[in-house]
Amino acid sequence: MKQETTKDRIAEAAKQLFYERGFEATSFADIASEVGISRGNFYYHFRTKDEILEAVIARRKNETCSMLADWQAEGSDPVERITCFIHILIANQSKITLFGCPVGTLVSELTKLGHGAQDQATSIFLLFRGWLCRQFEELGCGERSNGLAMHLLARSQGVATLAQAFKDPDFINFEVEQMQSWLQSNLPEQL
Repeated sequence: MKQETTKDRIAEAAKQLFYERGFEATSFADIASEVGISRGNFYYHFRTKDEILEAVIARRKNETCSMLADWQAEGSDPVERITCFIHILIANQSKITLFGCPVGTLVSELTKLGHGAQDQATSIFLLFRGWLCRQFEELGCGERSNGLAMHLLARSQGVATLAQAFKDPDFINFEVEQMQSWLQSNLPEQL
């Protein structure tokens, strides 16, 4: 197992702080304090906040790729794998209720700021979209696959946003059940 470096610890702390406080509201001092290093040591690893943001986005992308690979390996069929995606809302229920979706909140903030890294952050959604689309294709949904993938991705983002807005974890449980029903109703008849 690879030993975590100071640079890794900085990127992980920044990832959490950007999620909980937002990119713009998080300072170098906040991150350095969280990691327990001096600002001089911090600047040795990252000279700009944009460099940290790149590391955070890369980290989120790697985690997403790993999670999708795990779901692919663990799920015996596309329905079970899509269910893993739906259930991520429950697995992260307490964090979502407090802070929303980590990818959605970052993309939204970067878009509002007109930040150049917005497309990089959005590419994480493209990973989910492509993976979901492949699951629906494997189910035999054909040309509807991309639309179904986008609908499910949009619905999960809406659930995360409203659960955070209303601070209501029970809303997540209800919506997960609704998404499960929606999935069953959109399966091709031959299944």
